[in-house]
Amino acid sequence: MVLNVSLASAQKMNESDVPESVKSAFAKKYPGAKVEKWEKEGADYEAEFDLNKVESSAVFDSGGNFKELEQEIRTSTLPKAVTDYCAKTYAGYKLTEAAKITDSTGKVMYEAEMSKDKEEFDVLFDEKGNFIKKSEPEAGDEGKD
Repeated sequence: MVLNVSLASAQKMNESDVPESVKSAFAKKYPGAKVEKWEKEGADYEAEFDLNKVESSAVFDSGGNFKELEQEIRTSTLPKAVTDYCAKTYAGYKLTEAAKITDSTGKVMYEAEMSKDKEEFDVLFDEKGNFIKKSEPEAGDEGKD
């Protein structure tokens, strides 16, 4: 289920359309943090915000239950297995962004964004750098801010 959330396309939404249970769960988990943008991902809600000066997003279900936290990291801090896999498997593509994803149980995954010309896609890895899944390629910056 986490894979679908991480790689699904999201729809921007107004804060007024976010259930109170989700907003209060966010405020309780991240006191003092200000949501910059809310998105709906399937049945879940994603809050984009800065956490300790790191670009982050937290996903909650409609009942306000925390599902995962995704935080931007430098590509140089990805496990070597991830960077090696990307360089070998996607030769000609550039590793443009990276994220560390931690689910509600503390399980860690890594996401690598690969791009070439106007094509980009995400590749998901487990905490040891083993390949899990590749998203469908997207054209350009659609759906990005």
